[in-house]
Amino acid sequence: MSFSKWIGGAIGWSFGGPIGAIIGLAIGSVIDSLSNGKESPFLEQGQPQQGRRTTYRSEPRQQPQTQSGDFEVSLLILSSIIIKADGVQDQRELDFVREQFVSMYGKERANHAFKLFKNINNQNNISTRQVCLQIKQMMDHPSRLQLMHFLFGIAKADGTVTEVEERQIYTMAGYLGISSRDYDSIKAMFYNSSDNAYKILEIDKNATEDEIKRAYRKMAKKYHPDKVIHLGKEHQVGAEEKFRQVQAAYEQLQKERGF
Repeated sequence: MSFSKWIGGAIGWSFGGPIGAIIGLAIGSVIDSLSNGKESPFLEQGQPQQGRRTTYRSEPRQQPQTQSGDFEVSLLILSSIIIKADGVQDQRELDFVREQFVSMYGKERANHAFKLFKNINNQNNISTRQVCLQIKQMMDHPSRLQLMHFLFGIAKADGTVTEVEERQIYTMAGYLGISSRDYDSIKAMFYNSSDNAYKILEIDKNATEDEIKRAYRKMAKKYHPDKVIHLGKEHQVGAEEKFRQVQAAYEQLQKERGF
């Protein structure tokens, strides 16, 4: 599969608005390097050209279903922001992103994605707010939760989530419309503390057994892998990880409470 065919079939709504501008610049750089000055097959196929934007409404009437390619480019942009958040591009974080993309999409598609990622990463004027607001308006809630889980994984790839990285992810969560409870739940999956099980289930330590059971049923439904089935089977692994964390948290409290 050529890069032009991959990019042509990978992106839908993300070719509009601020994300479209970022991707357009990145694609332009990749196409220039691939075509050596010749007109790109990508442009011949009638795909959006560098700098072209589709209509981007501040209040879309109906939220379109997020496709795998739109999720993919959103991941690339937000990953770049997180990796650069602490001023150091740690190789372990870059390796984590690559490994995750290989596991989700396979080596060939991951290589195409990283051609794009390299050029996104070279852009210094990316607006976190504008990008996240577009994602919030166009992406369904379960997919946004999946994004948050991935971003914490990147930050933790070098062994610890720095204060700067955590602050950046927290800022993104606000722009993405992620509630504080959802944010704390996903964050708790990457930390070790005595109350993590409660945070993952979005309850406090004074919760009764019935409240714990109800919380478990609610969170198991919220993080069920079927919630992101529309993104394709490649995203089921990450979704299943969140689901396992909820199950583990519930089993831990069952053991501690003796019920």
